[in-house]
Amino acid sequence: MEMKGLVKKASTILLTFSLLFQLMTSPVYADTALFVIESENAQLSSELQVTTQIYGQAKPGYSGKGFVWMQNSGTMTFDVNVPETGMYTISTRYMQELSTDGRLQYLAINGINKGSYMLPYTTVWSDYSFGIHKLIKGKNTIQIKAGWGFAYFDTFTVDYAKLDNLDVEPVLSDSKATTESQLLMNYLTEVYGKHIISGQQEIYGNGNNGDMELEFEWIHNLTGKYPAIRGFDFMNYNPLYGWEDGTTARITDWVNNKGGIAAACWHINVPKDFTSYKLGEPVEWLKATYKPSETNFNTANAVIPGTKEYQYVKMTIDGLAQQLLILQDNNVPVIFRPYHEAEGNGGLKGEGAWFWWASAGAEVYKQLWEMLYTELTQTYGLHNLIWTYNSYVYNTSPAWYPGDRMVDIVGYDKYNTIYNRNDGLSGVPNEDAITSIFYQLVDLTKGKKMVAMTENDTVPSVANLTEEKSGWLYFCPWYGEHLMSSAFNNPETLKKLYQSDYVITLDELPNLKTENPAANASITPTSAEFDKYTANQKDISILINPNGNTLNSLKTDGTALNLNSDYTLNGNNLLIKRDFLSHLSVGEHQVIFDFDKGKDPVLKIKVIDSTPSAVITPLKAAFDKASEKQQNINVSVTLNGYQLVSVKNNDNVLVSGRDYTVSDNTVGLLKSYLSTLPLGENNLIFHFNGGNDSALTLNVVDTSNPVITGDLTVQAYNGNTGASTNGISPKFKVINTGNSDIQLSDIKLRYYYTINGDITQNFWCDWASAGNGNVKGEFVKLANPATGADYYLEIAFTASAGALKSGQSAEIQGRFSKSDWTNYNQADDYSFNASGNQYVNTDKVTGYINNKLVWGIEPK
Repeated sequence: MEMKGLVKKASTILLTFSLLFQLMTSPVYADTALFVIESENAQLSSELQVTTQIYGQAKPGYSGKGFVWMQNSGTMTFDVNVPETGMYTISTRYMQELSTDGRLQYLAINGINKGSYMLPYTTVWSDYSFGIHKLIKGKNTIQIKAGWGFAYFDTFTVDYAKLDNLDVEPVLSDSKATTESQLLMNYLTEVYGKHIISGQQEIYGNGNNGDMELEFEWIHNLTGKYPAIRGFDFMNYNPLYGWEDGTTARITDWVNNKGGIAAACWHINVPKDFTSYKLGEPVEWLKATYKPSETNFNTANAVIPGTKEYQYVKMTIDGLAQQLLILQDNNVPVIFRPYHEAEGNGGLKGEGAWFWWASAGAEVYKQLWEMLYTELTQTYGLHNLIWTYNSYVYNTSPAWYPGDRMVDIVGYDKYNTIYNRNDGLSGVPNEDAITSIFYQLVDLTKGKKMVAMTENDTVPSVANLTEEKSGWLYFCPWYGEHLMSSAFNNPETLKKLYQSDYVITLDELPNLKTENPAANASITPTSAEFDKYTANQKDISILINPNGNTLNSLKTDGTALNLNSDYTLNGNNLLIKRDFLSHLSVGEHQVIFDFDKGKDPVLKIKVIDSTPSAVITPLKAAFDKASEKQQNINVSVTLNGYQLVSVKNNDNVLVSGRDYTVSDNTVGLLKSYLSTLPLGENNLIFHFNGGNDSALTLNVVDTSNPVITGDLTVQAYNGNTGASTNGISPKFKVINTGNSDIQLSDIKLRYYYTINGDITQNFWCDWASAGNGNVKGEFVKLANPATGADYYLEIAFTASAGALKSGQSAEIQGRFSKSDWTNYNQADDYSFNASGNQYVNTDKVTGYINNKLVWGIEPK
C-alpha cells in the first residue's frame, strides 16, 4: 500500500508538471477570435438564401453583405483550420423571431452529428454558443443543418475554449457534517480535475443469483484492480414489500474494512393503485412501481402536509433514515444521490419524467428535495451524507436544480452507446468523454460544485479524458451488460483505463478515516448575520487563530475579496466591511478563509434585508365579468418612502389612465381593463423603485355566462403573445376531472380566432404527451362569424392515443400558420390570451366528449 501510494504520488507530480507545461505552451488568447466567417461566405445548400429583409421588413444590424435565412430545411458548411487538437467553442450571431419555444438546429463536425440545439427566441441580433467541442489539428468541417429551422444567421465564430480551472472549495452544504464526511470531501476536491476515481454499481436485491461481487471480480480479473467507489441502492428498504438485502452491511464493510468509498441511489417505489392503498399495508413488488405512467400517485400532493401522498413519502424517508443512521453510527460517509434522473427527457412540468418523483414538474421536485434534505439533516440528525443531484443539459435543466445550499456534487448519467449517440458510430462502445456536457454542468453552478459521471454505460477512454481536459470526478458503470458486454465496454480500453496513472483505484485511496495531519487554523465566530437595511448595517469582526498557518486570501461565491477595500487585517483581527457586505444578495453566503496549509475554515453569513417595503391592501380581491356586476377595484398603497413604478400582469405593463388610475395613495384598477382578464386567478404585481414588489391575487368570475363543465377541464396559454404574428402557438392541457377513464380519441378541443385573409393553413404538433403522431389538427370556417372568430382549429386524437385516467392530464403544444406566412392579428381573437405564460383554466377554448360540449363557452 505504501509503495503504491508513492508511485501514485510520483505519477501525480509528473501529471501536474505535464498539465503545467501544457498551460505554458498553450495558445495565448487574443482579443479577437481565432476564426470568424460571415454566413453568406459559407457553403449554402440550394434551399437557403442571402437577404437583408424578411417579408419586406428590414433586419438592420447584421455584418457583411447580409444574412442567411434558413427556413425548414438546408445546410450551411464551412472549414476551419486550428493549430492544435483540443477543445474549442463554436458560436453564431443570429435572430429567431418565429417561436418563443425555440427552434431546433443540428451541428455536425467532420461529418459526425454533435447533437441538436434550440435557438432561443430573439427579435434582435444575439449570440448563441453551440458549446465546447473537440477539433483536430488542421482542417475541420463544420455544418449547421435545419431541424425546425426558421432562423437568420449573421456570422459563425470558432475560438479557443476557456475552460474552468475546476478549483472547488471543500465546503459541504451540511454545516454539521461528520468528520468522516468532511475528510472524504477534502479528498474529493483534492483529486477533482487531476484524476478520475473509478467506480462500479452493484446489482440490487439478490441479482446475479446472489453473487453481489460478480462485476467487481470481473473487473479485478481483467485489470488486476478493484474500483475505488462502489455504488449501492437503498431500493429494497421500503414500506411496501421491503426486505433486508444486506445493503447497509455491505456499505459498512466496503468503507470500514476494504477502505473504499460508498455511493448510493434510492429507487423508492409507490403503489401502482395508490387510491385504494392503505398507509402501512404490505404491497407485493409486482404492484409497486417508480414509473409515473404505472401509478395514480399524485406527486403534487407529496409536498402538501396532511395528504396521503405526503404521509407516504414521510414513511419512505423514515425507512431510509433508519439505514443511514446505522451507517452514521459506524462512521460511514455516503455519496448520496436521491430522486435521481428527475428531468428525464426534458421539460419544466414533468412531461419527460421517468420517475414518479418528477412527474409534477420542477417546482414540486425542488420542494420534494428540500423536504428530504430537511427531514434527514434536521429531524433525523443525519450528517454523514454528501448530497449529489442528477442534472441534464436541456435548456430547462437549470430550473430543476435544488440550489447550492442543498447540493454538494452535480451528477450526470451517461447512456449514449445506443441512445443519444452523437459520434456517428453504431454497434461499438462510445468512448467519448462528453466534455461539452461536462463543462455545461460545471457552468450550472458557476464552478462551485464538482461534477461526476454518476452512472454510465461505456466508460470514456483515458486518451479522450486527458486530451479533452474532461474533469469528471468519478465514473460508475451500471451493473451487468452495461459493464461486461463488449458491446458497451471494450475490455482493452477498461484495462488501459484502470492501469493508467489518471485513474484512481481502490488500492490507491488514502486512509480516509485519518484526521488531516496539518494543524488547522480556526476563526471565531463561524457564522454571522448582515442586514442590508442601511440603518442596521455593521462590519463583521472575526478573530483568527492561524495555528502556524498563513492566510492567503478570502473568497466568496468563487471571487477573491480585496484586502483593505473589502476587508482589513490587523494582526489576528479581521474586519469584513459593510460596503462589501451590502452588495451581497439576500440569502446565505460562505466566506472561505484560504490558508497555506490545513483545512480552510468557513464563515457562514446570512444576509437579510429588513428595509421596510411598500405594501398594498387588500392582497386578494374578486372581479365579476357580468356586465351589471362589474366594478373598479381600489387598492390602498402604503409607500414607506418608495414610489410606484408600474403595475404588471405577467410581462404586460398596465397603462396608467387607461387600465388604472392613481389618486394620492390609492390605485384604482378600472373595470374596462379587468373585464379583459381570463377567468381564474390573475396576479397583478405592484413594482416600486425599492424594496419588495407586492402582489394582488385577483379571482375573475363571470356569473352571467357560467362555464359549462363536465368531466373535462381545459387549460391553455399562448406561446407567442405578439399582436401581429405569422404563427399562432396555442398550448393546451386537458384534465380528466371525472371518476372514470376517458378515451382521448373521444375528446376534441376548439381554439377560435380570426384568419385575417382567407388562405390555406398548416398545423404542426411540436410536442404532445400522447405522442405527436397521435394528434390531429383541422381548420374549420364558421358558417356565421362570431365576435373574435371566423375560424377554429379543432384538435383531435387518434385511437392509438390511449386513455386519459381520472385525475391525469394530457398536454399538446401546437402551432399553425398560413401557407404564404402572412400575418394574423391575434389581439382580438376570441381564444387568445396575451397575459398568460403558464396553464390556466380558460373558458374560451372549448372541450367536447363524443361531440358534446363539456367545457367552455362557444363564441356568439
